[in-house]
Amino acid sequence: MKALTICQPYAELICTGEKRVENRTWPTRYRGPLVIHAGKSRQWLTIDHTTNHRGDVDTNGFYVNDLDFGAIVARCVLIECLRVERIQSGEYDEQYPWLRAHQHVNGPWCWVLNEVTRLRATPYRGAQGLFSVPDELLRGALVNKDLEGMPA
Repeated sequence: MKALTICQPYAELICTGEKRVENRTWPTRYRGPLVIHAGKSRQWLTIDHTTNHRGDVDTNGFYVNDLDFGAIVARCVLIECLRVERIQSGEYDEQYPWLRAHQHVNGPWCWVLNEVTRLRATPYRGAQGLFSVPDELLRGALVNKDLEGMPA
């Protein structure tokens, strides 16, 4: 299955359903099942250094110690890849009434994600661009029974 590495806390925001759009500088023609891989980098974390017994807190409200890094964390369906200018012009308002107002629409290319399901975090080395993850690895990460027959 195709996979995409996304830095934390954005991978976690996708897992929670808060982030339904991934922004990229490049488009893709691929549509279909997509695995979300949380990258190892911590460069995108904005830390509030008010530490308590659970550790530092990212400004998105996540305890850094609770985030997964360098692991497959979710499965979703990539349904669209749209230019941000066309979204902002209202071109997709009828098809995706929520999209223009979505706080994570930054572009220049907006990858619209649907049917997000959190997976059991499974350590895996990420890569740039779209890359492939073996089906056998994903079957061990399934949290929901209804995903057992998911396409590769």
